Amino acid sequence: MPSHKELANAIRALSMDAVQKAKSGHPGAPMGMADIAEVLWRGFLKHNPTNPQWANRDRFVLSNGHGSMLIYSLLHLSGYDLTIDDLKQFRQLHSRTPGHPEYGYAPGVETTTGPLGQGICNAVGMAIAERTLSAQFNRPGHDIVDHYTYTFMGDGCMMEGVSHEACSLAGTLKLGKLIAFYDDNGISIDGHVEGWFTDDTAMRFEAYGWHVIRGIDGHDAEAIRKAVEQAQKETGKPSLLMCKTIIGFGSPNKAGTHDSHGAPLGDAEVAATREALGWKYEPFVIPQEIYSAWDAKSAGQTAEAAWDKQFAAYRSAHPELAAEFTRRVSGQLPTQWQAESQKFIEHLQANPANIASRKASQNALEAFGKLLPEFLGGSADLAPSNLTIWSGSKSIVDDLAGNYIHYGVREFGMSAMMNGIALHGGFVPYGATFLMFMEYARNALRMAALMKIRSVFVYTHDSIGLGEDGPTHQPVEQMASLRLTPNMSTWRPCDQVESAIAWKSAIERLDGPSALIFSRQNLTQQPRTAEQLANVARGGYVLKDCAGTPELILMATGSEVSLAVDAADKLAGEGRNVRVVSIPCTEVFDRQDAVYRESVLPSGVTARVAVEAGIADFWFKYTGLNGRIIGMHSFGESAPAEQLFVEFGFTVDNVVANARELLK
Repeated sequence: MPSHKELANAIRALSMDAVQKAKSGHPGAPMGMADIAEVLWRGFLKHNPTNPQWANRDRFVLSNGHGSMLIYSLLHLSGYDLTIDDLKQFRQLHSRTPGHPEYGYAPGVETTTGPLGQGICNAVGMAIAERTLSAQFNRPGHDIVDHYTYTFMGDGCMMEGVSHEACSLAGTLKLGKLIAFYDDNGISIDGHVEGWFTDDTAMRFEAYGWHVIRGIDGHDAEAIRKAVEQAQKETGKPSLLMCKTIIGFGSPNKAGTHDSHGAPLGDAEVAATREALGWKYEPFVIPQEIYSAWDAKSAGQTAEAAWDKQFAAYRSAHPELAAEFTRRVSGQLPTQWQAESQKFIEHLQANPANIASRKASQNALEAFGKLLPEFLGGSADLAPSNLTIWSGSKSIVDDLAGNYIHYGVREFGMSAMMNGIALHGGFVPYGATFLMFMEYARNALRMAALMKIRSVFVYTHDSIGLGEDGPTHQPVEQMASLRLTPNMSTWRPCDQVESAIAWKSAIERLDGPSALIFSRQNLTQQPRTAEQLANVARGGYVLKDCAGTPELILMATGSEVSLAVDAADKLAGEGRNVRVVSIPCTEVFDRQDAVYRESVLPSGVTARVAVEAGIADFWFKYTGLNGRIIGMHSFGESAPAEQLFVEFGFTVDNVVANARELLK
C-alpha cells in the first residue's frame, strides 16, 4: 500500500506537470494542499465518481480556484471521467480542464471558482441548502439528506470582502456541516502577505461564531485527520481548520515563495522537485498501485447503494415525501404548475389593478409560493421595501424547515450564496435588493450567468422614480449592464400582468439566471387581447396597434409603457398611425425567430422612439441611429418622482414632440 506521502505526491506531480506543459498556471497551491486533500478525499469525502450527481454526496468547493490542478488531479485519481489526456490539455482551447474550475466542464466540479471569495460563499449556500432540505424531508429513522460541505480557501479568499459577508452569516446560522480548510501559506502573487494582511483570522472567525481549530500542520496527515474528526463532532457551528502549509511544497528552490504561486516551476525545477520528493516517474505517469489506492469508484457505489436502500425504506414509509424529494432534486416543477400559474395570470388580466410592480411581484410570490415548496427566498435587509415576504414565508432561523433567509446588508454575499443554493439542488432561490445595489453583487450575477444556473435576482426601486433618496440610490446604467451580460434574462414589467409573467418565466428557466426589475411607484394596468397576453412571454409584443401599416413605433418598458400608450393616443388624434411595443425582456425578445421579431418591429418602419428611464444608449439596437431615445444621459437628482420625470423628459408631451420631429 502506498504511503500517504506517495499518494499526496501524485497530486503534486500531476499539478506541476500540467502547469509546466501548459506553460501557464498555479502549481503552488495544489502542491501545498496535497496532503490536506489526500486526507479529506481518501478518508472522509462521501462521493461516487460513477455518479457525480448523487443527491446525498458531500460537496467539495475549491474556493482558491487558481489552484485548479488540485481538483483536476483529485477527480482524475479518484476515478471520475477525467482522463490523463484531459489533464494534458490543461488550459487549452475546448479542454475539460480550464484555468479555473468551471461548472459543467468536468464531472465533480460543483461550482465555478474564478474570482476569489465566491467559492466559500457558494459553499455557505450549499450548507444552507443541505440543512434546510434535511429539515424539510428527513423523518425519524430516515435521514435521507445528510452530507457535509467542504471547502478549501486561501489568503485571497480571506481578504476578499464577500467572504466576510457569507462567513458572518454562516456563523449566525450555525451551519455545523460546513467545514472550511484555510491554506495558511502566507504567500500571494505580490509576495509575503504580512505586508498587507495581518488579520487575526482565527479570532475573526470565532467572533463570527465559528468553531476554529488552530495550529494544524498542513503536511501532517494524522494532525489533519484528527482536525477533521474534531470538526465533524461540532454540530452547532461551522468549522475553520487553520492549516499551516508551505506553498509549492517539494520544490527545492521555489517552495515557500511567490515564485511558485502563479507561474510554472520551469523544467529544471520540476526535475529537481521530482528528485526531492522521490518521485521516480515520468511526467503524467502514475503507477497502478497509486491509482488503485486512490480509486473511489467501488466505495462510492457502495455508499450510494446503501443510500438507495435507505431511500427505498423512506419511500415505503413516506411515499408522498419521497416523490416530492425526487421531483425537487431533479429540478422539475409540480404537475399543476402550468395550469395554476396560467390561471393566476389570466385572473390578473381580468381584474385590473394599478399597483407598483414591486407589489405585483409580492402578489405573484403569494400565488406561486403556494405551488412551489422549493422557493427559498430572501432579501438584503430590505424586505419591507422589496416586498419579498409572502404569507407562507418562514425564516430558517425560526424554523429549520423554513423557506426564507434574512441575508442582512450583504448584497454580494447573498447573491453568491444563492448561487450555491441553486447548485446544491432542491430549491429555486430568489434574493432581493434595490436595483442600484446590484452593483455590489455584480460579479455573483456574472457567475450565475456563466454557470447557467437558475438564480432569481429581484430588484426594486428601478429608476429615478424612487425619488427623494437621490442619485446615489437611483439606477441609471444598471439595466443596460444586466442586459449586456451574456445568458442573463432581464425583465422590467409594465404592470401586474407582465410582473407575474416575468416571475413565471424566471421560475421555468432552467438554463440561466433572471433579473426581475420592479418599480416603487404605481403603474397603470394595460388592456390586452388573449393573443397579446400570450405574447408577453416572448419578451416583446405589440401592446397597442393602429389600423393599417404603422408609420411610427413607440417602444418602452416598465413605468414608461403608459407614457408611450398615452402619447400614441394623442398622436392618433392627430391622424397618425402609431404602434406601441412593450419589451419587458429584450433578451427573450431577441431570441425569438426572425419572423416574429419582424412582425413586432417591421424593418420598413424606421420612425421609432424608445422610452425608458435608464441609460439611453442601449436602445439604439432597436431605434437605429435615426430614431429617438428618451432616456437618461446623466445621473438623477433628489426630488419627488413626478418632478424628476418632468425634469428628465419622461412626459407625454415630450414623447409626442419627439415623434412629431421624426414624422416630419
